[in-house]
Amino acid sequence: MTDSTTITDEMRSHIGVSSEPITYEITRFDVARFVCAIVDANPLYSDEVAARDSAFGGLIAPPTFLRSLLPGSTTKAFPEPFAHILDAGSNYRFYQPVRVGDSVTVTRLLKDLFTKTGRIGEMLFKVQEITYTNQLGQTVAVQETTTITFGEPDPETGSTLVGTV
Repeated sequence: MTDSTTITDEMRSHIGVSSEPITYEITRFDVARFVCAIVDANPLYSDEVAARDSAFGGLIAPPTFLRSLLPGSTTKAFPEPFAHILDAGSNYRFYQPVRVGDSVTVTRLLKDLFTKTGRIGEMLFKVQEITYTNQLGQTVAVQETTTITFGEPDPETGSTLVGTV
């Protein structure tokens, strides 16, 4: 469902447009730092001997590690009409483990836009697909994420930068 008064043709022109690809080298240090932050003692992430003897044949990253690999920007900025943002959740499909030593390329694609009205007023929903591909051209995972923006821009500056909710 789209609202022709909120969702402009300029906004619709962003649907189907991919971001610039960004490639990340997955290092043992990066995985160790992430594992420390999430307090996960799985030896597949930190014990090289145990990981080598596993079905994976070496150190891997936790599936949630992908969340730390941010996609690039698109060539033109999205004309955001609202000032505040909420994360409405993500769905992941995992296909391959991310291994220490991999190169993972990340791209984001805007799949859909729609509006809804709720207690906080009109909200714009953006559905995006983030694809993670390794150096072998294998899709490691696909994340579908939805964000909600709402609220009026700052009346003094006209800014639609994310504010506190």
